[in-house]
Amino acid sequence: MRLILLGPPGAGKGTQAQRLVEKYSIPQLSTGDMLRAAVKAETEVGLKAKAVMDAGELVSDAIVNAIVSERVDAPDCENGFILDGYPRTLHQADAVAEMLAGKGIGLDAVIELLVDDKALVGRIVKRAEEAKAAGQPVRKDDTPEVFDERLREYYKKTAPLTGYYYAKGMLKTVDGMDTIKGVTSQIEKILGEI
Repeated sequence: MRLILLGPPGAGKGTQAQRLVEKYSIPQLSTGDMLRAAVKAETEVGLKAKAVMDAGELVSDAIVNAIVSERVDAPDCENGFILDGYPRTLHQADAVAEMLAGKGIGLDAVIELLVDDKALVGRIVKRAEEAKAAGQPVRKDDTPEVFDERLREYYKKTAPLTGYYYAKGMLKTVDGMDTIKGVTSQIEKILGEI
């Protein structure tokens, strides 16, 4: 099972991905985690990424695409994976399609969590309050101001992916404002129909 979860920041993609990881025993592939792992493992592409990051620059799509390609070849991805935070742009979506086709595999579904933007701000504030109350560090992006900027960035660069995958007949949508259990149930229903 090869999946992409789409939705704006705070939509619950990470929470749902973890539930899918537990149920289907497939890894959640986060570009941030993959970059850190490639750098730590000192793979060829990891060393390229490290040089770019050490220079304070953003890692190029070409490097990110190579890291994702390398990670998808790992044994734990044999039965599938969940892409989290990737692709973020139409260019990356094309690269994913090309990379997977080159490996003789494809995506099974792209699931978008539809949410209400105003309610997301409330979720972010609540998440920050819960972290504080539990004595945990609060994510630096868990403020309404930073979140608003992340949301604008999402709509500018990533939201066009919904049309891209809809046109390919791959996009499925769920009500991301449902309870966590309710969203999981909607996703499982979609996966049961694949």
